Amino acid sequence: MSLDKLLFKNKKFGDLLEEIYDNQKKKDKQISALISELRPLVQDTGDATLIVPLIKEYLEIGVRNDDQLVKLATIVQRIMQSQESATDSFGISEEEREQLMKEINNIKAIE
Repeated sequence: MSLDKLLFKNKKFGDLLEEIYDNQKKKDKQISALISELRPLVQDTGDATLIVPLIKEYLEIGVRNDDQLVKLATIVQRIMQSQESATDSFGISEEEREQLMKEINNIKAIE
């Protein structure tokens, strides 16, 4: 499977995978920075009950966004694999083609 396969506009499959990776790394840094900035603000459990849900929501949004990109990459990968495995015989294997030819010959013999 080629990572240089053009998906749309100037976006290649490899670019999509790189974007998923870069987003994950960037999100990791952002989350660490956010927690570091919010940690001094938490003085008691009341503060924690206000701040922790915000962090949780932020994390969930990032996970959903990445999940969509991963699903897109999976779909594209399956399409590319099916195109590579397809032959000029309408995407059927040589064995399936031979079985069809035998059936055609049997039908011709009956007529």
